[in-house]
Amino acid sequence: MIYLDYQATTPLAPEVADAMQPWIEEKFANPHSPSRWGREADAAIDVARKQVDEAIGLHGGRIAFTGGATEALNWALKGTLGRAEGRNRIVTVATEHAAVLDTCEWLEGRGYDVTRLPVGSEGLLDLDDVKAAVDENVAIVAVMLVNNEIGVIQPIGEISRLAHEFGALMLCDAVQGLGRVDIPEGPDLVAVSAHKIHGPKGIGALWMRQGAEPAPLIHGGGQELGIRSGTLSPALCVGFGAAAKLASERRQADQDHVERLWNTAASSTLPDWTVNGSMTRRYHGNLNLCLPDVDVARIIADEREIAFSLGSACASGSGRPSHVLRAIGLSDRDARSSIRLGFGRYTSAEEIIEALNRIDAAARAQQGLAA
Repeated sequence: MIYLDYQATTPLAPEVADAMQPWIEEKFANPHSPSRWGREADAAIDVARKQVDEAIGLHGGRIAFTGGATEALNWALKGTLGRAEGRNRIVTVATEHAAVLDTCEWLEGRGYDVTRLPVGSEGLLDLDDVKAAVDENVAIVAVMLVNNEIGVIQPIGEISRLAHEFGALMLCDAVQGLGRVDIPEGPDLVAVSAHKIHGPKGIGALWMRQGAEPAPLIHGGGQELGIRSGTLSPALCVGFGAAAKLASERRQADQDHVERLWNTAASSTLPDWTVNGSMTRRYHGNLNLCLPDVDVARIIADEREIAFSLGSACASGSGRPSHVLRAIGLSDRDARSSIRLGFGRYTSAEEIIEALNRIDAAARAQQGLAA
C-alpha cells in the first residue's frame, strides 16, 4: 500500500511501539494506585507529560492528558464557558474541525451565541473580521493552526492578541501542527493528539495556560491534575511522550523530508488539477487537489492500493461535500471532485510519483468514458 493519508492518522513509529511494549505487558499497574508499581507507572506518565509539553513549546502552562483531541476541544469550549461569568459568545471559523463546530452548535442550542467567521478563497482568515467580531462578551476564540483538509496556516499569534484585548481566551486546535510547525505564543488553551505524530490512537492532551484551566468536563475522581477524571493508560501516555520526543528530535529532518516530497509533487504537476488553499501559507505535507467533474470517491474505490481521502476522515462517511472546500468557494460538485494527499516521515518520493500518476490515469479514464 502507498499510504498518503497522514492528516487522518500517521504510522506508529517503531521507537514508540518499543517504548509502549513494557507498559502493555508486565507494567500493568494502575498509575493512581499508591503501590510501588502504581508509583512507577505514575512517574512514567510524568515523564511523558514533560515530553509532550516540551514538544508544544509554550511557556506558563501545563498539560492534562485526555482521550483524544476531540475530548480536549470539547473540554476547552464547554469548560471555559462554564466558568465565564457574564460572557456568552464564542468566535470561531467556518473551516474548523467538526470537534469544534459541532461543540459550538451544541452550545448554541443551550443559549450561547456563536460567530463563525468566513475565510477567503485561499482558506485564510481576514484579521479585520476577527477584530470586528471580538468584544467584551466573547468568552473564547477558537481557531485551528493548520487546517486538516487544506493545510493552510492561520495567524494564531495575532488572533490571540486580538482575543486578549477584550479579555477573551484563545483556543488553538494544534492537532495538525504539533511537531510540524511552530505553535506561536499567545493561545491560552491548545489541543493536541498523539496519532498525528506517529503515536498511538486514543490519547490527546490539553495544554492550559496558568489561570485558564477549564471547568471539569468528566467527573468521577479527578485523577488527572484534579480536573479530569478517569484512569490514565500508562502505555498510551508513554507512547504519546515517546512520539513527542521523537518529533522534537527529528523536527528538522522531518521538515526537510516533507519539503523534498512537496517539491517532488510540484514537479509532477498534473495538467488541469488545481490546488485548494493557499500555496504560500501552508504546511507542505498536505496537498489538496481538484479536477472538476471527476468522481474521486470512485477513484478511491478503484485505486485500493493507495490510501488517500476526500477530506476529513471524521466526516468522509457522511456523504456531504467538505464544509472546508465549500467555505473557500468551491461548489458541491467541485468539492466532491477534490482529493487530499497527506505525506510525511515514512513516505518516499517514488510513492508520491506513482500515486499521482495512477490517480491521474484513473481520472482520465473516467473522462474518457464520459466523453
